[in-house]
Amino acid sequence: MSADWTVLGPALLTGLGQTLWMVSVTLVVSGLLGLGLGILLHTTRPGGILANRAVFAVLNALVNVIRPIPFIIFVTVLGPVTISVIGTQLGTGAATFALVVAATFGISRIVEQNLVAIDPGVIEAARAMGASPLRIIATLLVPEALGPLILGYTFVFVAVVDMSAVAGAIGGGGLGDFAIVYGYQRFDWVVTAVAVVIIIGLVQLAQFTGNRLANRVLRR
Repeated sequence: MSADWTVLGPALLTGLGQTLWMVSVTLVVSGLLGLGLGILLHTTRPGGILANRAVFAVLNALVNVIRPIPFIIFVTVLGPVTISVIGTQLGTGAATFALVVAATFGISRIVEQNLVAIDPGVIEAARAMGASPLRIIATLLVPEALGPLILGYTFVFVAVVDMSAVAGAIGGGGLGDFAIVYGYQRFDWVVTAVAVVIIIGLVQLAQFTGNRLANRVLRR
């Protein structure tokens, strides 16, 4: 039987809206949290402008433990925390909370790696001129790494879209849920293909936009 798009159309639009909501909120919130955590990882490491061996060891261990956990397992492990914060482990809100937590630790490592690539001599020159740590972070570290950071955040966007699709398998809504419920479970490969094409389109648009922004920043 051919798919009835008078029914599937609204469901598809709802799934697309849920995916865009989850991805947008995750990128904004985890983007800021991950940036702060990544800066702390860089500045508190041995030789950093805020060097603190104990703080760095705790943060580094936390990122190393959480970041490699597959998202579908991480959602389950985070379940009790999600329920205490959101009130439920199901739905778009719960999935978004899990996405924010998972993405924050991934972004922090990307931020740290890009900041490490900055010439230490430039930082030492700023310190010798009396610049405060906050000033160095705001006017040197982040601006110097802005181009690579944009590319890093573009990569995160792709990863978050992927994780949001996985969230559909556990009642998180979005395009993943649409593809599973109306496509996979009903053996309708056309419906599944439509969801996949839309996801690919979102990723390609994000990659194109991120590359353009990064190129503009790097040319300055």
